[in-house]
Amino acid sequence: MFRVALVGRPNAGKSALFNRLIGAREAIVSEVAGATRDIKIGRAVIDGAEIEVMDTGGLDDRGEIFAIARKKAIEAAQNADLTLFLADGQLSPDDEDRRLFYELQKQNPAIALVLNKIDNDKLESQRYEYMSYGVKELYTISCSHGRGLDELKKLLIKAAKASDKANAAETSETAGSQSEAIRVAIIGRPNAGKSALLNAIVGFDRAVVSSVAGTTIDPVDETILLNDREIVFVDTAGIRKRGRIEGVERFAFDRTEKALTRADIALIVLDASEDFTELDERIAGLADKYKTAAIIVLNKYDIAREEYKTLEKQTRDRFIFLSHAPIISLSAISKKRVNKLGDLIESVYENYSRRVPTARLNEIIEEAIGKHKIPSDRGKAVKIYYAAQYETKPPKIALICNRPRSIHFSYLRYLANKLRENIDFSGSPIVIEAKSKQKKA
Repeated sequence: MFRVALVGRPNAGKSALFNRLIGAREAIVSEVAGATRDIKIGRAVIDGAEIEVMDTGGLDDRGEIFAIARKKAIEAAQNADLTLFLADGQLSPDDEDRRLFYELQKQNPAIALVLNKIDNDKLESQRYEYMSYGVKELYTISCSHGRGLDELKKLLIKAAKASDKANAAETSETAGSQSEAIRVAIIGRPNAGKSALLNAIVGFDRAVVSSVAGTTIDPVDETILLNDREIVFVDTAGIRKRGRIEGVERFAFDRTEKALTRADIALIVLDASEDFTELDERIAGLADKYKTAAIIVLNKYDIAREEYKTLEKQTRDRFIFLSHAPIISLSAISKKRVNKLGDLIESVYENYSRRVPTARLNEIIEEAIGKHKIPSDRGKAVKIYYAAQYETKPPKIALICNRPRSIHFSYLRYLANKLRENIDFSGSPIVIEAKSKQKKA
């Protein structure tokens, strides 16, 4: 609920305004300064906006009781969404009032100056004296006669609704980032160890596990909770079919493609104990086709046929189209290094969801063009006016230019590599498209 703190010197009319806002005489109103010593909280509903109003003691330090009341009043102002600093408008502003206002403004910039006891038009001229506070606008009211309260309520309504909108957006963003599950497809040829890997993953860190049945074609998904984030593993394990190799490949491709249409990340499981096959390459190629993020998993590393450096080079040479994918070696059976996989998945997903600030994006592109100019088109200059990212998962970037068809794919690949040199896109593909100036990204 939007919180408003009423603060000011003793006898400025805070309690009277409190009663006006909540529509009840709950606060003690007295001509004797210091009648309010503690924080009184009331609820106001103004044009549908719910507001928590805090009536505070006067900002005075004469004696122990006043000092405590002052401390609580300042604390209330610090924690409020908006502070209304009340001053007695029938009195000229003094240095103490001004000092108190500036002190509170420094601690919480959301503060408005309110002159109370402006009971008639003649007293309205007092506002000009208080303009010396340096505020852009101030409010003149009379709690006794109800003058100016409508304008003050408009301020509260506007501020409360703006706060609610901002909080809703923040809550939505936070909830989305926390509750949005990462969907991971475990893909690979038969006997690569996909099922064993899934079983090993489900068991690490005493994860919270639930099973959600898929369609009759798709296997059961497994969900774990890791670092307060749900990770849904779309398993394509158990691909078995007798017959010719074409049949096995066809069945594998069907299951894998279905999984990848629902996935953010592909875990490409390779059997490190055997030579890589064409089927490995073709299945891995589907991750590139569907533009999912990718992690290459060298499973059965405890019985690997080669040393890691040799195996890594062979993997890079064979799966060159996945040069952006990190490689992790592990053993699903012994569970060795399986615990490293969770953090890697989160890291890759962050890169896959990354949005680059426009200024930074253009800075990198301009620097890249400066080092390697765009080849001309039959003597005509090709110009990139600016770059803009228009989508995430995967990051998609539009290059707005005069001759989009004249930018060769090799130059787009060059720009993508320059982006990777400056920004962490490990595991994520980058889609760069040249577009004409007339077309919006």
